Amino acid sequence: MSLLAVTVTLHVSSFPPLALGFMGLGTGYLIYGTQELFGYPKRSDSVDHASGVWGIWMPGFMQFLAGMYLFAGLTLFGTFTAKPLYMAALAFTSFGVHWFALGWNRIKGGDARVNVGMSVAFALISLLGIIVFFGAHDAPVGGIFIGLACVYVTEFCVSLKPDFATLGAYAERALGFFRLGTGFWLIYIVFGVTLDFVLGYKLPI
Repeated sequence: MSLLAVTVTLHVSSFPPLALGFMGLGTGYLIYGTQELFGYPKRSDSVDHASGVWGIWMPGFMQFLAGMYLFAGLTLFGTFTAKPLYMAALAFTSFGVHWFALGWNRIKGGDARVNVGMSVAFALISLLGIIVFFGAHDAPVGGIFIGLACVYVTEFCVSLKPDFATLGAYAERALGFFRLGTGFWLIYIVFGVTLDFVLGYKLPI
């Protein structure tokens, strides 16, 4: 008995869902960064629950959705062909799943010290993104990964806060600063990508 191979051929798309993932992460960073840098609103069970929910759905689900969409287009349907999109798919999927965990741990009051190893892994994937996107001459997205690298280096120190309170407190303020800076840059890139795709605008970078 022979099996017939079914080939699905789709047109190459010029519209990868980049803005979706950028919007999700940018929103999450603005929410978390404000609390970390300015202490507003002050941490409490209700604030942790609310920020955890936002963390799961915005930077979590929206990045995961964008990453899986890119992987499907790259590997199954051939709708995306630009090689740097493989790095985008890897990053969106990885960061999305990791935000599921961050948001859930925030809701449940999980121990931050387990984030030490996570911060190392994501600092390294941020470095990979810097190499890929600057190598592909895409400085705006490479800049996002510089911000991400700063976030995870400081996240490493924040994770030690239960054992090193002073270091953790200063690192938490620095983490908020880097998250806010990267978050605003992400939202700017959302404008740039969307206006470019829809209206042909080229925002200054």
